[in-house]
Amino acid sequence: MRVSAKADYAVRAAAELAAAQAEEAPVKGERLAEAQDIPLQFLEHILLELKHHGIVRARRGAKGGYWLARPADEVTIAEIVRAVEGPIAHVQSTPPEDIEYRGNSEHLQAVWIAVRASLRSVLEEVTLADLVSGELPSVVGELTSSKDAWVAR
Repeated sequence: MRVSAKADYAVRAAAELAAAQAEEAPVKGERLAEAQDIPLQFLEHILLELKHHGIVRARRGAKGGYWLARPADEVTIAEIVRAVEGPIAHVQSTPPEDIEYRGNSEHLQAVWIAVRASLRSVLEEVTLADLVSGELPSVVGELTSSKDAWVAR
């Protein structure tokens, strides 16, 4: 799976908003962009998508900015990724359960569904509060404890 810059930026910006939740004041887009080294114009488009999906709220003006629409412990990484990229683990823009393979590829559907389930087991468990606090769910620790998990291939 390839995580796009858009998805990565969206999660990072949302993490900044989660960290700022205690301030109870909107966070300027410029501050988010600078904190995470994200191009401002790209970030503003991402924030609009997050707003459209009910993850962030926005206010214009001198006292404007962005903030999370819900508490950080209610927003998952999966929700953010879906908001900016669409469904997780589609195959050629199609849900794997809707694809039929023939011949020697007959069992590939089960592989793609297992991949999606694996991604969900992490992305749907980790909330913004977990990410910001560093107290990640045990599934993350279990999967990253192997040296092999850290090797690119």
